[in-house]
Amino acid sequence: MATVASTTVGERIGPLDRLRALHRDGRLAHAYPEVPGLLAELASAGDPAGPPAPDLVRAGQLLARLKPDEILAEHPDTAAVTVAVTGHSTLSGLTAPLTAELARHGLLLRHHSGDFGSWFRDLQDTGSEFYATRAEIALCVLDAQIVFDELPHPWLVEDVERIATAKLALIGSLAERYVTEGTGTLVLNTLPLLRSHVRRLVDARSRARLGVIWREFNAGLLRLSVDHDRVHVVDLDPLVATSGPVHEPRLAAYAKVLIGDELLAGYAREVGHLARGLRGRTKKVLVVDLDNTLWDGILGDDGPEGIAAATTYRGEAFGRFQQVVGQIGAQGVLLAVCSKNDREPVLQVLRGHPDMTLREKDFVRVNANWDPKDGNLLEIARRLNLGVDSFVFADDSPFECGLVAGSLPGVAVVRLDEEPALHIERLLADGWFDVPELTAEDRARAALYRTDAARQDLQESAGSMEEYLAGLGVQVSLSPVREHEIARVSQVTLRTNQFNLTTERLQQADVRARRESPEHLVLAIRSADRFGDNGLVGVILVSGVGTGGAWHIDNMLLSCRVFARGIEEACLSALLQRARQAGAPGVEARYRPTAKNHRVRGLYPSVGFTETGEDVDGTVAFRHDLTEEQVPQPPEHVQLTVDVIEQST
Repeated sequence: MATVASTTVGERIGPLDRLRALHRDGRLAHAYPEVPGLLAELASAGDPAGPPAPDLVRAGQLLARLKPDEILAEHPDTAAVTVAVTGHSTLSGLTAPLTAELARHGLLLRHHSGDFGSWFRDLQDTGSEFYATRAEIALCVLDAQIVFDELPHPWLVEDVERIATAKLALIGSLAERYVTEGTGTLVLNTLPLLRSHVRRLVDARSRARLGVIWREFNAGLLRLSVDHDRVHVVDLDPLVATSGPVHEPRLAAYAKVLIGDELLAGYAREVGHLARGLRGRTKKVLVVDLDNTLWDGILGDDGPEGIAAATTYRGEAFGRFQQVVGQIGAQGVLLAVCSKNDREPVLQVLRGHPDMTLREKDFVRVNANWDPKDGNLLEIARRLNLGVDSFVFADDSPFECGLVAGSLPGVAVVRLDEEPALHIERLLADGWFDVPELTAEDRARAALYRTDAARQDLQESAGSMEEYLAGLGVQVSLSPVREHEIARVSQVTLRTNQFNLTTERLQQADVRARRESPEHLVLAIRSADRFGDNGLVGVILVSGVGTGGAWHIDNMLLSCRVFARGIEEACLSALLQRARQAGAPGVEARYRPTAKNHRVRGLYPSVGFTETGEDVDGTVAFRHDLTEEQVPQPPEHVQLTVDVIEQST
């Protein structure tokens, strides 16, 4: 007779046991929406300064037994990511942690592995399975033996330099081939130099020379990610520093496991961060608690004189945490406060307490009150016009963390504890804010959101929306994207979810290819008003230009910061006018519905498009015939500047 595990009243089954029970009962695929939350709990239980928690890897072993098609059959909206893997050594230990790391970010792994040691053949032969899978992410996992296996016996430091130089050139040429012929992002890694390699040399000077040669070799690998938009290099040295030995010597000797399971688990975590960024799931807002999070002590009990973020050993740890939070905020992440405190004492501390590194001006919102924190997060999201799933919430209270994790599962919860020395490690462990490249708009984002408060004041004081828009002084320019804006345009396609008509994501190489094509237009939308310059806030992607046929709007995107100001109507009006002048017989467009973009469902009909059909996935097709009476004029309150005659370089 089958037995069923029982629990006492009030006892909660652990996340790994829950996954095991679902797998044992054959219900894991059916219950897959539960998986990210369970894995998040497992991940938070690990050492923030060490490799991923072992239970997270064990969970990945369970999940890896499921076939992706089983999960997609039950949950067709699950985002699947195809990953191709090749390398030099045995990499079977990568599958479980990679499955788990993607799953906890809501991504389903479709996994294709090459043969043992086939990395050169896989990258060299464009007809190989490595290319044929058309993977979104292509992992080429290398180790130091690709150099040391080719050394003569005995060898000198000069031999290492010669082989390493040739190998770096080879990897560089293979990376260029993949960028030209492949479809996804190629992921390489630096190669850790082992103690057993260095100690084969008996003199200190030769060891020093070997260290220099090896670091220059790894620097050359890292430089590949600077030179190519679709090459990403994982630096393994910081992972080795936290995960321990590169490998276990016996497994390396007998099974050719030259990168051990702990290091592979850390590598998988980095790949998970990359996949999340490529899918536009980078977080945008960091919301922090105050008491025992940004400072030592409880303001309501201890008073301003009783809290510290300097001057004491424990307080200094909080001060260092504040510096890291400020560093993140300086790179485009919006900072906000959510604290159970009275507002005025909080503002007094943020404005004048001598220990504080962070000040009121560093935060776009300060919510200090006694309301439940999940409700406060929703209110902050509403004020910023962002989805709450773009939030990271850091708090030292297990209750508050559990409340937010349970009621707002899209929020990434950073569970701090009573040891402030670990706050930094816990905040940085998951790279929630990682992006491929930082742009000028990123650095200015906090200031842009702060000016939105003035806009909201104007709107609340205006008698009507028309009066508000007339007083706002909206200025819009529409023109071909410039070279230095390519990174920003790619970022807009990756990170914009609400005003995104088709949710097509483009890497920088994709944007550049469209920009250089005579049949495409990549149009940048920039806006400003009486309160300041908003920068590049949107993109229109058009194909079919100059073909004699209809133009097609492949996608239109607009930052949530500038919704409902007539910008989208003005830009579409300009595009339709240009298509008509060019003699196009019409303009076609599509709207693909998602959970977040429902508010733009009526955009195309509002400017004269007619619905022409709907696909089985809900994608709606539209067409505009460009008759003179159908082409709308820009809204009167918008001052519009247009230059879309030709693509410019």
